Amino acid sequence: MDVSTFYALFSATCFTLVGLWWNVVQGHPDWMRAPALRRVVGGIYLSFLLPALMGLFAQVGGTEQPQIWRASFVVVSVVGCVSTLRLLARGRSGGDSPELLWHRLGVAVLYVLVAVVGAAPEVAGVVNLRPIQAEALLLILLVVLGHGLVWRFMAGEGRPAETA
Repeated sequence: MDVSTFYALFSATCFTLVGLWWNVVQGHPDWMRAPALRRVVGGIYLSFLLPALMGLFAQVGGTEQPQIWRASFVVVSVVGCVSTLRLLARGRSGGDSPELLWHRLGVAVLYVLVAVVGAAPEVAGVVNLRPIQAEALLLILLVVLGHGLVWRFMAGEGRPAETA
């Protein structure tokens, strides 16, 4: 598949997931009343929104102007990593399960890897990929972890202890 086509489909899919998530949230207004739940709901929202944005920037920059997608991937990844680390810190003190903490740590690591490839694209050569392809694989993993987070949250495992 052409990388440009991949990112077009990827972004559209992620934005669809954002919309679906907000439909779920609308059906549970109580989630937005409790600060701990609101943070988790927002974290899930970002797990689909940020990859969608990176996919859009990849389309704008493409292979002709890689500095556009590279810079945007670094900036968006920093936002994602900081947000995830904040959730991780609050989750540790809030009694989140060890599995959920490991999950969030994995998300933070993926954001770091996305930023590293954006800042130093030559590292993608280590796995014999073009940088934009390596980023695509990392974004796929981010969305897979986002789906896992939705599942855990909807099953009650991802919610803070006092509200599950």
